[in-house]
Amino acid sequence: LKAVILIGGPQKGTRFRPLSFEVPKPLFPVAGVPMVQHHIEACAKVPGMKEILLMGFYQPHEALSRFLVSAQQEFKIPIRYLQEYAALGTGGGIYHFRDQILSGGAEAFFVLNADVCSEFPLQEMLEFWQQHGDVHSFVILGTTANRTQALNYGCIVANTDTQEVQHYVEKPSTFVSEIINCGIYLFTPAIFQHIGEVFQRNQQELALEESSNGWQRAEVIRLEQDVFTALAGSGKLYVYKTDGFWSQIKSAGSAIYASRLYLNQYSKSHPERLAQNKPGGPIIRGNVYIHPTASIDSTAVLGPNVSIGEGVTVRAGVRVRESIVLHGASLHDHTCVLNTIVGWDSTIGRWARVEGTPSDPNPNDPYAKIDSETLFRDGRLTPSITILGCSVTIPAEVVILNSIVLPHKELSRSYKNQIIL
Repeated sequence: LKAVILIGGPQKGTRFRPLSFEVPKPLFPVAGVPMVQHHIEACAKVPGMKEILLMGFYQPHEALSRFLVSAQQEFKIPIRYLQEYAALGTGGGIYHFRDQILSGGAEAFFVLNADVCSEFPLQEMLEFWQQHGDVHSFVILGTTANRTQALNYGCIVANTDTQEVQHYVEKPSTFVSEIINCGIYLFTPAIFQHIGEVFQRNQQELALEESSNGWQRAEVIRLEQDVFTALAGSGKLYVYKTDGFWSQIKSAGSAIYASRLYLNQYSKSHPERLAQNKPGGPIIRGNVYIHPTASIDSTAVLGPNVSIGEGVTVRAGVRVRESIVLHGASLHDHTCVLNTIVGWDSTIGRWARVEGTPSDPNPNDPYAKIDSETLFRDGRLTPSITILGCSVTIPAEVVILNSIVLPHKELSRSYKNQIIL
């Protein structure tokens, strides 16, 4: 068994700015560890996992190399980064590196998109695959969404008895199904034959067009639109439905929601990562992650859903809720931080209030997913969580509400519903 994690590259992640300026998005910490570490951890737990490949078109990056070395040591499994020469789409990348994926005689391999958070029921998918269909069949992880939100995802129509996928539509314009694609797949080497057919077809179409830079376009293959749509109804594609948590991490606001989902899971999977109330320690409410190097005053109140990074200083009387505070940040006396991501090495002055509007899914709908809102609606900034880029300084006694502050800014007054360039 192998696993491939698709981490994308720098041209995307625009909705994740200004946070993606400092680190590649897959390394952004969610619930205290880099986003992609949750994927690696899940893959490493599957018995028989021989190698994990990260695939994307980030340039070799110091932070990425450092992360891979430490992850290999921690999980005792070979982890490599394969760099695409251009954005090849979700299918083009794995087709381009098919020899690397199949080396060592891999019988099957998982493909995971890095921008999702999930319980990753990989073992269950594997057992489901062994029970269903022949060795050349493939499995998509699916979950239930509500009718309106299903239109934002790939929709799957499956046979209720066999779970065979009969119809697949990516982001349909009208309602197709409430079962959506989670971006986590289990493939066998036979998938490359199907991707190869798309590649051949692309090449033939380009030969007819005779466009100048056509060679590049033939290799851009999207698993969802190009491969799954064709495989549906052929008896080769199955869906495994999960009731576990799942969410996309497209915008910075969805990182706080993903952090909550992972922190909830820690009570079962990593209780040692959750902070406890101790005499002389800060007051903890709900699930909170605190990095061991952070220094926190005993009168601070943290939680629920708070993640405090490396070397963070939290002074007396500070209140933090539903927020991620990144390494080196400093919160002075009596600051209040709600629904906010505080960037690396940022400083919030005493008695300041930094607050955003949560963009959570509807709590009364069990199948609601997070909406990846656009930044603007009707020409106005959509109220969402507040984001401070790295090294932002906020003076004492000001209020910052529903704003995005780009890195290296020193603010002098209060702001509301602004992007501060």
